[in-house]
Amino acid sequence: MRWQGRRESGNVEDRRGSSRGGLIAGGGIGTIVIAVIIYFLGGDPSQVMDLQQQQAPSQGQLSPQQEAAEKEAAGFVKVVLADTEDVWNKLFSEMNQQYQEPTLVMFTGVVESACGNASSASGPFYCPADRKVYIDLSFYDELKDKLNAPGDFAMAYVIAHEVGHHVQNLLGISEKVQRARSQLSETEYNKLSVKLELQADFFAGVWANHAQKMQNILEAGDIEEALNAANAIGDDRLQKQSRGVVVPDAFTHGTSAQRMYWFKKGFETGDVRQGDTFNSNQ
Repeated sequence: MRWQGRRESGNVEDRRGSSRGGLIAGGGIGTIVIAVIIYFLGGDPSQVMDLQQQQAPSQGQLSPQQEAAEKEAAGFVKVVLADTEDVWNKLFSEMNQQYQEPTLVMFTGVVESACGNASSASGPFYCPADRKVYIDLSFYDELKDKLNAPGDFAMAYVIAHEVGHHVQNLLGISEKVQRARSQLSETEYNKLSVKLELQADFFAGVWANHAQKMQNILEAGDIEEALNAANAIGDDRLQKQSRGVVVPDAFTHGTSAQRMYWFKKGFETGDVRQGDTFNSNQ
């Protein structure tokens, strides 16, 4: 992704190095599985954030190489956030609405949000209560090393997905889903959750389409990196890895194929109106 030397967002709250409090415990499930589950909770991360806490590990001193890498990662995140601001300000204006830019919080280890406490194991998440996206920059290594989804545009897709949840919040979509929750069985609500997540993937694709037109951000292989990330975090693939079996009724975020389909559709069309995952058979 072409990002060096471009505008960085000012809507960033840097809490790195000031982490304290608890860490979400695994309950017998691998840390990376929990990371992905929490990461893709969408509009309601508080469902798992306060389940169990334990003492956070102390943060050691970074080497000069690590400091340089983290500085570069922070700059990258700020540029991607700025790109989402440019795109969604434009698209909301075309819909005769005003886009309210979210704040992105960078943290290390543990963070407090209006949706509850989270740790670096949580991965990036969006909290609708305070309209903030939270990210520990170490997630880039998790994405690359443990989920086998390397590349800077894989991380850009992750950020754009979380901003997609912010867009859903502003449009009132998330609220409708939450209101329906009390009237549905767990299986039926899971189906609704899948549609919410797939729409956030679609919005990430829409962002990539317009960011390319506005800033010429894409390099060879970038879209493949995003699709690979979407494939790596499908419910079916994660369940197969963690349980050895696939349980469709427990899906909350969509299969690998669905996630790739909706990101690709958003990228190819760039049309917000074509992202009605709630009334689609795909």
